[in-house]
Amino acid sequence: MIFPGNVSMMPYLTHGKSRAINAENRTGEKGRGGMAASPLGPSRKGKPCLTNIQPGQEEILADIEGPGVIQHIWITVDKKTSDGDCFVLRDLVLRIYWDDEENPSVETPLGDFFCCGFGQECIINSAVITVVPSRGLNSYFSMPFHKHARIVLENQHKNVIPAFFYQIDYCLYDALPEDTAYFHAQWRRQAVTEKGKDYVILDNIKGSGQYIGTYIGLSVLQRYWWGEGEVKFYIDGDVKYPTICGTGMEDYFGGSWSFASNDNGKTVENNYCTSYLGYPFYSRHDSLVYNQYHNDDCPPMRGFYRWHIPDPIFFEKDLKVTVQQIGVSHNGLFERQDDLSSVAYWYQKEPHVTFQKLLSAEQRWPR
Repeated sequence: MIFPGNVSMMPYLTHGKSRAINAENRTGEKGRGGMAASPLGPSRKGKPCLTNIQPGQEEILADIEGPGVIQHIWITVDKKTSDGDCFVLRDLVLRIYWDDEENPSVETPLGDFFCCGFGQECIINSAVITVVPSRGLNSYFSMPFHKHARIVLENQHKNVIPAFFYQIDYCLYDALPEDTAYFHAQWRRQAVTEKGKDYVILDNIKGSGQYIGTYIGLSVLQRYWWGEGEVKFYIDGDVKYPTICGTGMEDYFGGSWSFASNDNGKTVENNYCTSYLGYPFYSRHDSLVYNQYHNDDCPPMRGFYRWHIPDPIFFEKDLKVTVQQIGVSHNGLFERQDDLSSVAYWYQKEPHVTFQKLLSAEQRWPR
């Protein structure tokens, strides 16, 4: 079977059945889109969004019988909560379940899944995650399922979410290949890393699959340059030393020399977005989070993504991914302690090991 998505494969018919789910057609049923009535009359933009999602409420965004493949997810959230925009994207939790499993294969704050940590959206222009003005969140990860897919949103914000817009585009098939792997994503955070001990991006992964991406949100808690820590991949039984060890965090995200340029004698870090890696967010630039919701003593916040799409990390038995906290000053290299959060993205055969318990909304808030 040839799945769509690759431009070179587009002339080849897959004989899938295209469907979409949104607030107006919650089941994706054929021939039943746009039926709700508005003041303009029937089928005239009658229900474009979910409204008044209460604190603690869960909304089932999609409940799909397979086999099928989710191709695109678009979401935007009303900014007009009673206390403004603060942290909503970290207080909403996205969970995805495959084939009637009890424990989610995806569990992450909504914003972080779309590479927008710290509760703050930023522009992302990459191959699989795109975020455009104003808070248009898009995922193009291919998410196949044999039997069933269920996507759930939980509001852990203290206030009502007045309006939640979304659309899930997918395709149904008669069957999928038996060796099809399932999409997974997991969020973690360590508010103060341990000196001399690597931050764990992903651990306790059992089975076969491929690691396809990393998002990291970093709040620096110490002076001097922070990006010398090496990203490590412990593959299929590695214990003391990894099979893959990079040369530094800035290098892992495709940058070099501190992402820096000289602007009239002042060293300036440069943001960038590319298809497979990027540094889209730096709070010292024109940031709503930094300027509106924090005092001047708020530590700088940075967000990075890296997609292993042309270069996936394959594993057959197990996988662990870590990054060191190492910096450099005029005295040389030193062990750091910073505030790190991350989302790991990978495909694997089910079943998967149950994720560690997600931190509470308050424990997820940025500094």
